[in-house]
Amino acid sequence: MRIRRAGEKDLEGVRSLLAQVLEVHAQGRPDLFRPGTRKYTDEELLAIFADDERPVFVAVEDAPGAGRVLGHAFCEVVDMRESNNMQPIVSLYVDDICVDEKSRHQGVATALYRHVVAFAREMGCHNVTLNVWECNPGARAFYEAMGMGVQKTCLEQVL
Repeated sequence: MRIRRAGEKDLEGVRSLLAQVLEVHAQGRPDLFRPGTRKYTDEELLAIFADDERPVFVAVEDAPGAGRVLGHAFCEVVDMRESNNMQPIVSLYVDDICVDEKSRHQGVATALYRHVVAFAREMGCHNVTLNVWECNPGARAFYEAMGMGVQKTCLEQVL
């Protein structure tokens, strides 16, 4: 398995992963997520792939000529150096990590997460942050096992 920045050749694999993660969220929170929809159009994905402020990493099969996307990590650089009230730090926000359902429990998510952390360190980031939906306890357990802890809690009251 190799991890690298996503490119146009990864579009189909990333699209499939985004559909999988959307279904998890739609099952857990059908009041918020619509099943069978897409978070990004192909044009939006290609623009994100090219944006250094929103790096997307893919884990791909290492076999020659294979290149099947096993998982992805969507990230966003959050630069607070010009903030009036926050410390002047740079964070790397992980918007989404997803591993193809056929490739789960094989170390793909761990490799992606470690790659993201190494990338953030190389950039001189202060921290790596992400949000986890309460309807996805497996994801929360994974991130806690990776050493993450609660930074803040988002509460809601459904009306």
